[in-house]
Amino acid sequence: MAARILATVDGTRFRRLYEPFAGSSAITLAAGRCALAESYVLGDSLEPLAGLWRRIIDEPDATASAYEAVWRGQLDEGPEHFLRVRTEFNRDRDPVKLLYLLARCVKNSPRFNRDGAFNQSADHRRRGMNPAKMRREMLGASELLRGHTMVLAGDFEATVAAAGVDDLVYLDPPWEGTSAGVDKRYHEWLSRERLIEFLADLNDRDVPWILSYDGRHGSKEYGPALPGALGAVRLGLNAGRSSQATLSGRVVITIESLYLSSALAARAGLREQASLFEVAA
Repeated sequence: MAARILATVDGTRFRRLYEPFAGSSAITLAAGRCALAESYVLGDSLEPLAGLWRRIIDEPDATASAYEAVWRGQLDEGPEHFLRVRTEFNRDRDPVKLLYLLARCVKNSPRFNRDGAFNQSADHRRRGMNPAKMRREMLGASELLRGHTMVLAGDFEATVAAAGVDDLVYLDPPWEGTSAGVDKRYHEWLSRERLIEFLADLNDRDVPWILSYDGRHGSKEYGPALPGALGAVRLGLNAGRSSQATLSGRVVITIESLYLSSALAARAGLREQASLFEVAA
């Protein structure tokens, strides 16, 4: 998916790439592989996640060993291990414990309660990524990003405050349908109004941006299109079959909306055409 998103700006190079909703940092890692930018800025409002990325980039071996120690604890302790680690993380906010929870939880999809505590359950069908593979992933990420990547913990607007016309901002904020209510998948919610104001500010500053945001899941819409006043080009990106629907015996395709700022779209020679990516994944 990351490679397909970056294909929209294929051949374009930037001074710096900002990814303020870092999560798994998939876009930054993909950009590093194709040398899309000279340097990178990762950010996340979940401080332990930002701390995890600092450790992966700067101390991959030590971080991998710490993960292995937590992972192996489940071999002796059984199902109670996940619950104990979850309780400890909610108390001490240890980045490595967060990594284990993310690797082991249901669908690798975290959930947080209204107090910001991690409350997703364990997936009892698997143990999470094997430590040997995790080490390889960490070493690869460190090799790509070490020496030219800054990691910030905090609000997304502060993370990209220094972005300019020669940079690229990639945004993958919480979707409207998955950031509030009983199905809260993110520890912090972002209002649609604030997002629109932020994008307008980037336009005023002539900062190129890409946004992954709303979309549809079968017949279900996750939110209306962003206002035309932003001048963005909207593309439909085929995210493949829904795993949840597949488990129910149904075939449902998820289409994510990918927005490119007008200036960036012009540089990439793109125009709005919903069929561009609506092909089999």
